[in-house]
Amino acid sequence: MPYPERLLSLDERVETEFRPHWKLLVWPVLILVVAIVVAVVLVINIDGLFGWVLPLVVVLAGLLISVKRWYRWLFTKFIITNERLIVRRGLIARNSKEIPLERIDNISFSQTVGERIFRSGDLLLESAGEAGQSRYSDIPRPEETQALVYRMREARIRDLEGTRHRSSSRADELAKLARLREQGVLTDAEFAAEKGKLLGG
Repeated sequence: MPYPERLLSLDERVETEFRPHWKLLVWPVLILVVAIVVAVVLVINIDGLFGWVLPLVVVLAGLLISVKRWYRWLFTKFIITNERLIVRRGLIARNSKEIPLERIDNISFSQTVGERIFRSGDLLLESAGEAGQSRYSDIPRPEETQALVYRMREARIRDLEGTRHRSSSRADELAKLARLREQGVLTDAEFAAEKGKLLGG
């Protein structure tokens, strides 16, 4: 399910969103397979009611462990927009962490040999403010994700600096118009018209 558009700001857009790496599902699948195999062996070797109850308990235990891990994988999402990095977890009890891109000071990734084979790894984000360091494990294609965050961060900083520059320029122009009106160069009507053009542009 894509990230809801109603949660985005006016000019915000989602660049990418993904779940943790699929290798997190390997253990749940193996546990369930082993539980089924053990249950079959028990059914074959144990007679009577106990021969059905014990295998059922084994399968249910394997299923419970598997479902818990599968649920954690399915309802964890990483979203990168042109303004922030969002990490959402959970379906019923939900929590979310958001880091504005311009506050990210550094982002690094690490991979073991096994993770390089599976193209997964960890991301370490260092950001200003209370967030400090944030480590995210089992990220698919961490090197590409690192590069994307850097690109989006640089673009975000350029946008913010451009906005500040435009705001500063408008403020200067408004101040000039106000001085011209005070000096009698512009009438109130002319000032209002010029102000409207400036703010409208």
